[in-house]
Amino acid sequence: MIIIAHRGNLDGPNPDKENHPDYIMTALKTGFDVEVDIWFVDNKFILGHDKPQYEVNERFLLNEKMWHHAKNIEAISILNRLKPNYSINCFFNDNDACTLTSGGYIWTYPGKNVLCKEAIAVMPERVPDWDISKAGGVCTDFPYKYKA
Repeated sequence: MIIIAHRGNLDGPNPDKENHPDYIMTALKTGFDVEVDIWFVDNKFILGHDKPQYEVNERFLLNEKMWHHAKNIEAISILNRLKPNYSINCFFNDNDACTLTSGGYIWTYPGKNVLCKEAIAVMPERVPDWDISKAGGVCTDFPYKYKA
């Protein structure tokens, strides 16, 4: 099972650190994949959930264990252009039941019954009794809970 640390979280939500490059790197060093929220503004890549906060260079994003959640159309457009030359897994969604990532995974909205071996169950901790046994992975604020 693929285990993805949501915004770099390892032990629950931490809004003050989420998407910070150092926080992301800590989660990657533990061996987890990491979902990052990425914006492209004024020709710069910037991490942040509700707004752009932490500028990063393109090289920072070229980690095959990162899942890039594009927060604006400019970000998904630029990431899509980089895709042929790099192993970038990116997607753009809001409240859809699911969306297809550029890596061929099905990124699900919490609680939606669209799970299969290609699906990533997003935030299962928010949905009591959600049977994620068919999912190929999880994106969670509590990745250690799912580590075998």
